[in-house]
Amino acid sequence: MEDEYKEASEKNVVVDETKTQYMTFRCCEEIYGISLENVNEIIGLQQYTSVPETEDYIMGLINLRGKVIPVIDVRIRFGRQPLEYNDRTSVIVIQVRDEVIGLIVDGIEGVVTIGKSDTLPPPSVSDFKTQSRKYVFGIGKVGDAVKLLLDPDKLIHDEPMQEVQERETGEE
Repeated sequence: MEDEYKEASEKNVVVDETKTQYMTFRCCEEIYGISLENVNEIIGLQQYTSVPETEDYIMGLINLRGKVIPVIDVRIRFGRQPLEYNDRTSVIVIQVRDEVIGLIVDGIEGVVTIGKSDTLPPPSVSDFKTQSRKYVFGIGKVGDAVKLLLDPDKLIHDEPMQEVQERETGEE
């Protein structure tokens, strides 16, 4: 983002601070977005080491260039049925606060820019409100489509995820 401001100021271009870029991905027949500010990189699915006695959505740990990070299956995290992984399955490596986590998703869609005026609060229908809303902070309108915008902090910060990270830290 800093490079974008520097480049824009050199060209005397005004950067629109009312827009946010999101990495979009497929999961459970829906398109979700996570702020590009949280995304470190996208990698293919790697072999992971399972961690006993953790939640079913915590798939295990991977070694990413010498750093051990936990990976979670977003589909299972949302309470959906697991899907067999294939060549489109990807891992979005995100950073929230000082934590690095891998999110296993069905596939990558791309980067979209969504203005604040095109972001709405999630609907309050009962099933959506009780399940997805705890992770979805908004609905982004992009043309005729909508993207469910995720709060990465809520997605990864709960008791079971913290337990895995404490075990990882204790083993280093």
